[in-house]
Amino acid sequence: MCNHPLHPFLVSLPKTEHHMHLEGSLSPELLFRLSAKNNIPLPSPETDPAFSSVESLYERYSSFTSLDDFLHYYYIGFTVLVHESDFEELAYAYLSTQSREANLRHAEVFFDPQVHIARGISIETIVSGWESALQKVQKEGVDISAQLIPCFLRHLDVKDSERCLSLLLSGGFFKPPNPAEEKPSSRRLEGIGLCSTELDKPPSTWAHIFTTAKQAGITNTTAHAGEEGPAEYITAALDDLHVTRIDHGVSAADDENLMDRLAKEQVLVTVCPVSNVRLRVKQKLEQVPLRRFMEKGVRFSLNSDDPAYFGGYLQSVYCAVQEVFGFTVAQWAVIARNGVEGSWCGEERKRVLMGEVEGVVGAWAGKEEGGRLGWFS
Repeated sequence: MCNHPLHPFLVSLPKTEHHMHLEGSLSPELLFRLSAKNNIPLPSPETDPAFSSVESLYERYSSFTSLDDFLHYYYIGFTVLVHESDFEELAYAYLSTQSREANLRHAEVFFDPQVHIARGISIETIVSGWESALQKVQKEGVDISAQLIPCFLRHLDVKDSERCLSLLLSGGFFKPPNPAEEKPSSRRLEGIGLCSTELDKPPSTWAHIFTTAKQAGITNTTAHAGEEGPAEYITAALDDLHVTRIDHGVSAADDENLMDRLAKEQVLVTVCPVSNVRLRVKQKLEQVPLRRFMEKGVRFSLNSDDPAYFGGYLQSVYCAVQEVFGFTVAQWAVIARNGVEGSWCGEERKRVLMGEVEGVVGAWAGKEEGGRLGWFS
């Protein structure tokens, strides 16, 4: 919890999240529990002391030295996810807690199908578990919308991505469960992404895969670019992959013309500020270019990335940003509106979410010291 006077406003503000990896929400508690349930051994404490206890694992997670260091533990977590019920429990924990604790109203969640396929877990197992979790949360009376997005992995051979896309297309995962009731927000999977380490992995290598996806009718596309990689990788993702969104994107601040382009084309950048610091992309939160993006009119949303590993779910990300940047109600309103407008849900859902945002913002307008609403007022 932050100590800023706007903390109650930040809690009440309806939120969207566009950059959260489902497997990245696997808490150490759930990791150990599923390991025991599924009889999946974890590294021994003698080999890696981090696995001595839940507490020691949390401590290890607080000291990642790089993206690759994080990914080592991240992929260990994958091994305990075996059954549809495991993915259901994982997704339910995220959707239920974040709707309650962060007023999360719409979530677009990544997953990495290639790693699961390689260990014999079908895409259907993952997607069905996700759908069961979402239905369970909604039946409990929670008004939340959510979409699942497969990401291709840069650290694997590109041919592996080709095979994965073929499985996704042949399996009908980008179609609604009931074709007779097709709606843009009812597809089993919504769009595709590209993730994992950027180093020496330019986006253009996957251009033909994104072209194939587009030819198959997949219009929502995104790519991790400009996290470890240079601003040129963001440009390549836009020009060669023709993505409609950029994930991370902090390197865009190194190129004034690129920021102008992002603003002009209204590309949403899904920034993960706490993750950037925890993975040493930036040394301090102050270095994440949120204010630069605002000044240039670059649309961005705030996201938790892999919250179980980085110690920060969505509400704590908002609070951390406010403690450092001290945004006004009007500036937060812009962030919230851009998050809604940049979402891949249907127009009717956007209308509902935008109304909720305006209601909260309107209730707080003028409550800041001296009625100051900042340069967006």
